[in-house]
Amino acid sequence: MDKLSKSIIQFLQRQGFVIVSTLDPGGKIHCSAKGIVGADQNKVYLIDLYKARTFNNLTKNPTVTITAVDEHEFIGFALKGIARIVNRDDFKGQVVQDWEEKLINRISKRVIKNVKQDKGSLKHPEAAFPQPEYLIEVEVQEVVDLAPPNLKRAAI
Repeated sequence: MDKLSKSIIQFLQRQGFVIVSTLDPGGKIHCSAKGIVGADQNKVYLIDLYKARTFNNLTKNPTVTITAVDEHEFIGFALKGIARIVNRDDFKGQVVQDWEEKLINRISKRVIKNVKQDKGSLKHPEAAFPQPEYLIEVEVQEVVDLAPPNLKRAAI
């Protein structure tokens, strides 16, 4: 099992969302955007707001890959692992508060960007998100550095 380095954890925490890939009952890949709540050396914690395909896939097959990229830095990671569904009643710590804080920060960044660019958009989809019913806890088994070989960072 690969451990997540401090720099990878920090990279993940800066992401607005990640792409989660699961396998459906027919073995086809399903990808979906999920909010990242946190990470430690062994696990990544994701919020899924819609109890739909990802949830159904994970209940049948817990194999998952989390993909996060930063196109400006030209870095990214695919984290392969095994997921576990954690019901809202079993959330530890302040998961919901951390998630709500991330939403507020995303909305704030969008408002500031719109003001700077003189855009008058009143659309803030995050404000209409439902409350999370469950958390996806992924035990990371393998970390794949997606940067081209000549751009890989030794510290990560």
